[in-house]
Amino acid sequence: MQQFIEFIGNNVPLFAAFLVVLGLLVANEVHGNLSGGKRLTAMEAVRMINDREPLIIDVRPASDFKKGHLLNAVNLPLAKLEDRLSELGKDRSRPLIVYCAMGVSSREAVAKLRKLGFSEAYPMRGGLNGWLQSNLPITLK
Repeated sequence: MQQFIEFIGNNVPLFAAFLVVLGLLVANEVHGNLSGGKRLTAMEAVRMINDREPLIIDVRPASDFKKGHLLNAVNLPLAKLEDRLSELGKDRSRPLIVYCAMGVSSREAVAKLRKLGFSEAYPMRGGLNGWLQSNLPITLK
């Protein structure tokens, strides 16, 4: 413990920077949970796909969608989401898994979908990158 205190004393700017970064990470997680509700991990998304048959929505541009996407995903780019709502069907209680490339745009899409009455819309944490990091498959079809 004494060495730790000595380290902090010798590296005050480094330790202060560490605390700032740690605080920002915590604030980001808290803000995400308060504003966007639950964000699904890749494994939670797989469990939901297997158990509840959600509609999977990819909000990336069509060019990115063609390079690879989750099986059975529907491409509804974020900019055209509201114009193409009819493609989601009439059942607004059906669960929706929404993803983008890294998990940022999907939060915005989920917020729009919830305002439009889709009560069970969930963004996927990490987006397609998080899915791939979990070694889960994608398709080009």
